[in-house]
Amino acid sequence: MASASQAQTADLQIRKLHPALGAEVRGVDFNRPLPETTVTAIKQAWADHLVLVFPDQHVTDEQHVAVTRYFGEPEVFHQDIIKSKRVREIFRVANTDDDGKIMPPSHPTMRQLSGAQKWHTDSSYRERPAVGSLLHGIEVSRTGGITCFTNMYAVYEALPERLKAKVQGRRARHDFGMLSRELGARQPTEAERKAMPAVWQPMVRIHPVTGRKSLFISPTYNDAVEGMDDTEAVALIRDLTEFAERKQFVYEHRWETDDILMWDNRCTMHYVTPYDPTERRVMHRTTIAGDAEVMAA
Repeated sequence: MASASQAQTADLQIRKLHPALGAEVRGVDFNRPLPETTVTAIKQAWADHLVLVFPDQHVTDEQHVAVTRYFGEPEVFHQDIIKSKRVREIFRVANTDDDGKIMPPSHPTMRQLSGAQKWHTDSSYRERPAVGSLLHGIEVSRTGGITCFTNMYAVYEALPERLKAKVQGRRARHDFGMLSRELGARQPTEAERKAMPAVWQPMVRIHPVTGRKSLFISPTYNDAVEGMDDTEAVALIRDLTEFAERKQFVYEHRWETDDILMWDNRCTMHYVTPYDPTERRVMHRTTIAGDAEVMAA
């Protein structure tokens, strides 16, 4: 008779969700330790599908963090705002405060979180950007709040030659400070500014696992492009974003309670659609910290 661990591996079921990216994974229980064979299978599925959906994962924040550690070291957010006061590795993508009260859209935290309604990759503003993220749907929206992902491998491969020529060998600037400048979010403290200065990243990157090229932009944080004036830079980021959001590249995830989504920030972008701000939406995220600088193509 197979052991519980062997059964968990044997029962792994993967169902593709969209031609470009996204797969549902069943037969995994994040309430239990994962055997090495299961972790290996998940990593392979992640490389193949870029975004994985694990339904029915009723886990605590501590279990969420423990699962993240199978895939890398959890990042700790550099601001106290949004970060959980109870579990430091948890990033609270929620319209409720730590006491469970809904925050109005004018609240500084909500203004900052509104940046997620624009295409981006998590922590692109770090010298070593995030590897990936795991988001747990604790209280999900029924009035919107759909998370959309785009396959940046496919986007780069399909780019018109005029756009490919503009990004090849160029870098874009990623600045966390755009959240306060563009969205009216809370101004970062002096210590936070020093901890997170703007960085320049290649616009075409090589994935360290697959070796494939992808477009690397993060419009929420991009405020400049190497060798271009402000007008040209804004136009280029806009054109690239409009191309990347074409339906052929995008998977739209409609959340169910206790879904956990795991995505690869090294080859995707994502954003969340608006939702009724009076409806509770509580999502907890961990971020797999970057372990290397971006490889330019």
